[in-house]
Amino acid sequence: MIDRVHAMRVFTRVVDTNSFTRAAESLGMPRASVSTTVQQLEALVGVQLLARTTRRLNLTVDGAAYYERCAQILADIDELDSGFAAGEERLRGRLRVEMPDAVATSIVVPALPEFHARYPQIELSIGIGMRNVDLVGEGVDCSVQLGELPDSGLIARRLGMLEQVTCASPAYLDKHGTPASLDELARHVAVNCLPEKSGRPADFEFDVNGKPYTMSMRGFVQVADEHAYLACGLEGLGLIQPLRIAAQPYLRSGQLREVLPEWKSPPLKVSVAFLKSRQATPRVSAFVDWLAALFERSQQVDDTLTSLYRAARRRSDDQRSEETAGA
Repeated sequence: MIDRVHAMRVFTRVVDTNSFTRAAESLGMPRASVSTTVQQLEALVGVQLLARTTRRLNLTVDGAAYYERCAQILADIDELDSGFAAGEERLRGRLRVEMPDAVATSIVVPALPEFHARYPQIELSIGIGMRNVDLVGEGVDCSVQLGELPDSGLIARRLGMLEQVTCASPAYLDKHGTPASLDELARHVAVNCLPEKSGRPADFEFDVNGKPYTMSMRGFVQVADEHAYLACGLEGLGLIQPLRIAAQPYLRSGQLREVLPEWKSPPLKVSVAFLKSRQATPRVSAFVDWLAALFERSQQVDDTLTSLYRAARRRSDDQRSEETAGA
């Protein structure tokens, strides 16, 4: 009789590693045993889970659905078993999270060694993107989201605020000029960002005397990916309004220049959302608490960097003014 839970673990490891060989190595099993176990599981459930070719493995439609359920069931089993251990060592198992690229790259990933040192038995699976995530259907434990959250029945914990910055490449500004006021934006083009939530290009947003001001920007390119959005801005395809934490390295290097610094974009709220049924799950709670502390530290660093950048910008402007006056 096949050990169904063991077979599910083998199957999910094959999918995660996209290889029978790598799955066998990570599980300490012979490759032939891994292949046999998956075949036995397919016979047990009565459907083909993996489409095998000489070059790669692909999940079938049934296999994809079965994988999501397996991942959730195995996570629940690990959670149940860990409840009888003591201390942080009891936290183990797989944790699936989704977050925007800028948050992952600039804040979370650099701090992952700290999380792993504290919770060495937790295996993180991080999905990157700005898409809407079905936490229930996709078996995702929590999702970091920007902006206002829809009334979805999820529990959300506020992590902080992230500043946006209006900027463009030197090549674009040399060709089209640098806007000196919001009115001058009308003669400029922008890289249009397409958030999945709305499906329409995002307006440029500013805070004018404490009141929100939005402007629809014309442009000839639309993207829905954060990397592509920055890349288009760097290539001089138009003005962009990314998160400052994503643009900061390019602002420092001079590959991007901030424009209209007198008119700031309203900062975006950052929250982590999770299911009500998982509110008290120790593994999820530990990650959310760590994430909140990480954002608190990162917010202080971001504020400091922003202040230093603005001070440097003012000194540079003052120096240019003095040179102009002296001339």
